[in-house]
Amino acid sequence: MITEKQIENKIKRLLADRGAYYFKHFGCKFSRVGVPDLVCCYKGRFIGIEVKRPSGGIVSEIQQINLNQINNAGGIGIVARSIEEVENCLNYININQTI
Repeated sequence: MITEKQIENKIKRLLADRGAYYFKHFGCKFSRVGVPDLVCCYKGRFIGIEVKRPSGGIVSEIQQINLNQINNAGGIGIVARSIEEVENCLNYININQTI
């Protein structure tokens, strides 16, 4: 079974290969709760990626609220259970990029 960490590592490699800026958010008692695992910028678009394992990974209410806030602010907030979901997101940005 593939783990959340394995999916995250594949996503980070994909982001690096595509030239995206990203960082891994590590939560602590001083940080905002529910921030997505990966915070990215790709071709001028803000992306928050909450990584979950393919089966059984549950998005908490506060995580979903944060993803909704990102989407409502004009960014892209997604839950990724596979690298393909992130590839689809990046391809969507490539197709719909405004100059």
